[in-house]
Amino acid sequence: MSTPPPGVDPGPAPDAVPVCPRHPDRVSYVRCQRCGRPACPECQRQAAVGVHCVDCVRASSRTAPVARTAFGAPLRGGPPVVTMTLVGLSVASFLLQLLLGRGGDNPWTQSLLFVPAWGAAEPWRFLTAAFLHSTGRGLLLHIGFNMYALWIFGPGLEQMLGRWRFLALYLVAAVGGSVAFTLLATPGIGTSWTAGVVGASGAVFGLFGAMFVLLRRLGRDVRGMVALLLVNAALPFVVGGIAWEAHLGGFVVGLGLGAAFAYAPKERRAQLGVVAVAGTLAVLVAAVAVRYATVNPLLLL
Repeated sequence: MSTPPPGVDPGPAPDAVPVCPRHPDRVSYVRCQRCGRPACPECQRQAAVGVHCVDCVRASSRTAPVARTAFGAPLRGGPPVVTMTLVGLSVASFLLQLLLGRGGDNPWTQSLLFVPAWGAAEPWRFLTAAFLHSTGRGLLLHIGFNMYALWIFGPGLEQMLGRWRFLALYLVAAVGGSVAFTLLATPGIGTSWTAGVVGASGAVFGLFGAMFVLLRRLGRDVRGMVALLLVNAALPFVVGGIAWEAHLGGFVVGLGLGAAFAYAPKERRAQLGVVAVAGTLAVLVAAVAVRYATVNPLLLL
């Protein structure tokens, strides 16, 4: 090896060995097409042209526009998490009902079922009854229909509305079904005021109502929905023991929330969605409060 004589420019120094910024112990001659930094195999992400590093991919994802549905919900891949959770909770609750006994003294059923006469003192029952189902004759038909309908309509609505609006729709419609049953029951006459009500039918009919409105908003054919609604409207006159009042209440709530979600201005969808849910709950609470205020206290729990 020779050295240049004094006063002679030695020229540029040889380049340093390129290493991955995130893993300095790894040599990498592959560079990110965006930032130009070396990227080891672990930090490389295949792009349409060349390779990007993980840092550039993350930065791009934060600034890239989010793909959304016609009703403003972010498009998500993967399973319908909310629908699956609701089905799982309902099935688990039903199995617990069977495990603890199918009689009227079942502690799980007794603690969660809805009875109009008990609602003023134990308001949680307006919602919890939607996670119980009949364990009597034809037990599998009751939970089977509700869970099948939830599984058929739930994923589509969850995709269109997003998770929180779909969950709010389901839960508020369940409450609406119990409220309607209370408003249409007759205290002191017959058994409706002291009858126990269970089932997710009110919530499911809320999904029917919302789906009807959303399909209309999209200009889709709703004749199939109309036929389904007519068949279910006729069932209480053919099969006994069906709380049609809860079906009606859930359906009306579904129509209202569905309209609010579907026709909200694009720039205010999130805010109006919250207002619609809170406003619907306020109306339901006010209606049932007025109802209980007119009932003889001796007829309440």
